[in-house]
Amino acid sequence: MEAAPRPLYLVDASMYVFRAWHSMPNDFTDADGWPANAVHGFARFLLELLDRTRPQHIAIAFDEALDSCFRNTLYPAYKANRDAAPDELKRQFAHCKALCIALGFAVLAHNDYEADDLIGSALVRQRAHGFRSIIVSADKDLSQLLGDHDEQWDYARDQRWGASGVKARHGVHAHQIADYLALTGDAVDNIPGVPSVGAKTAAVLLAHFGSLDELLARVDEVPYLRLRGAAGIAAKLREHREQALLWRRLTTIALDAPLDAPLDDRHFARGTADAQMLGTLCGALRFGPMTRRRLHEAAELVYAVS
Repeated sequence: MEAAPRPLYLVDASMYVFRAWHSMPNDFTDADGWPANAVHGFARFLLELLDRTRPQHIAIAFDEALDSCFRNTLYPAYKANRDAAPDELKRQFAHCKALCIALGFAVLAHNDYEADDLIGSALVRQRAHGFRSIIVSADKDLSQLLGDHDEQWDYARDQRWGASGVKARHGVHAHQIADYLALTGDAVDNIPGVPSVGAKTAAVLLAHFGSLDELLARVDEVPYLRLRGAAGIAAKLREHREQALLWRRLTTIALDAPLDAPLDDRHFARGTADAQMLGTLCGALRFGPMTRRRLHEAAELVYAVS
């Protein structure tokens, strides 16, 4: 009898750091007087996640390729609409990463690849070794990674879905997400998309043709679809063919990003915590007694790895 896939939790750290940055009061400061609200909120998130899941295998992915990602080489305007993170937030990201390391988590970060790419690469690599992944993030881009046994978990709303649930949420299947975003664009990442193709139109086109490649190969059929403005949409697709293919290169999550964690029998198993490092961080970040106690308890509790 084939063993059930083991769960691997892959956490999109940036989402929860930013959430804490925007939601936690500004009166949290570190020992040097710098703001520490984001790292306090992120620590609470981590502790709650540990309490709820008791993960044996977990990796935390951070975005370090804020303006050095390979996508910026392909399209310099990629994410150019975003303001640079202020120094006080960059400092907190470093603290959050250090906190994960101190707790014994595998940390994924790379100057050329985004957190999504690191999560995708870890998911595919570990799938081949008998794991299923639980992606902890609300980011719709990550739904393209979901296979038969995988899940995505919007932690804040406590909503979970697998590959079969993607269409109900986004109007297209999991394997069509990158094509869908190439057609509609993604304002968050400054990807324009194809003019005149909105979410409903993209969903109809992909339902009929199956993929962006097939759509572009059979674009002459578009005017005959029962779709408002079909002839004009076909003209836009012809005019913006090369751009659409470029947008898909941007919206497709890389599955071959280098991962620092070695491929051995640990497979992102929680490692031994660094009590000294954790104690130093607790002092520097001025964590309260309850948070310190919970962090040290979490550090001592390493779940049995099967």
